[in-house]
Amino acid sequence: MTKRSILLALVTLMLIGAGIIYRAYRHDINVARLHAGTGSQIAETSCGPIEYAVFGDGIPVVVVHGAGGGFDQAVYFATPLVEKGFRVIAMSRFGYLRTPLPADASAQAQARAHACLLDALHIRRAVIIGASAGAPSSILFALQYPDRTSALVLLVPAVYVPRPGNEPSVRTPSGTEFVFNTVLRSDFLFWAASHVAHDTMVRSVLATPPVLLRNASGAEQARVEQVLESILPVSPRRSGLINDAAVTSTLARYDLEHIAAPTLVMSTSDDLFGTFDAARYTAEHIPGARFVGFSQGGHLWVGHQEEVMSAVEEFLKPHASRELPAAGSSAR
Repeated sequence: MTKRSILLALVTLMLIGAGIIYRAYRHDINVARLHAGTGSQIAETSCGPIEYAVFGDGIPVVVVHGAGGGFDQAVYFATPLVEKGFRVIAMSRFGYLRTPLPADASAQAQARAHACLLDALHIRRAVIIGASAGAPSSILFALQYPDRTSALVLLVPAVYVPRPGNEPSVRTPSGTEFVFNTVLRSDFLFWAASHVAHDTMVRSVLATPPVLLRNASGAEQARVEQVLESILPVSPRRSGLINDAAVTSTLARYDLEHIAAPTLVMSTSDDLFGTFDAARYTAEHIPGARFVGFSQGGHLWVGHQEEVMSAVEEFLKPHASRELPAAGSSAR
């Protein structure tokens, strides 16, 4: 073969490969967009429009998702609770999917938005479950609306803890800043990185040691993959991610001693975001709080899903009251 023929063959193969990659990406991103755009509604509240979905019957449970989430991530997380007889309210926080980012997107404003959503749904009291970056507003809701908080659950919470030398409360795994400034700016780059640099994404985005995933059961591997995939599409979550980064980098200590709601706090010691110390500190300062800690599991508590969901269920059923019929007339 001549050099020209070889070059033509290589170019042809590259184009075929690019076409296959593009078709795979288009398929996956279309599925992701369909999933993120299905099953939710918009509540027009006094705090502005809030995207939400409601599933199940029984004790109302508001699920406050973490960074990179949305109502869809909250629904996936809370499916076991629905199966156990809880009524799950899953919302998209500020800047995620169809909930816009307001001028004031602080944790305090987000806590008010939780109350506004409950008002719009005519729910008087609810359990609040705050995961990761959803924990600050969940704590503030419990402080600002004690009469509306049946119970508080904080899972791998991104909250304040005093560290030596005034180090940040939330730690950043190696590579996270680079991924945030590149991969998390583009649906295609995120999709590609999830395929070609999977371990890096698990470590930097999910803050979980990749070795845990490799040694986990098939069910746990599938759960973690679902969480990673649920970040797509990234583009309608980008403003929420940026806001969460700002909030969690400037965490303040809340008045934990005045939280009246029964509280459960959980984390793992190898969470690469460093939430274990913060979770234990928080539980130590909330009166009567229960702390559940695992020696390993990463930010997604790999290997402990059944234990965590069972602990949440057992904790909530004796403490949480069913919703009262009146709207939030006594909210303050």
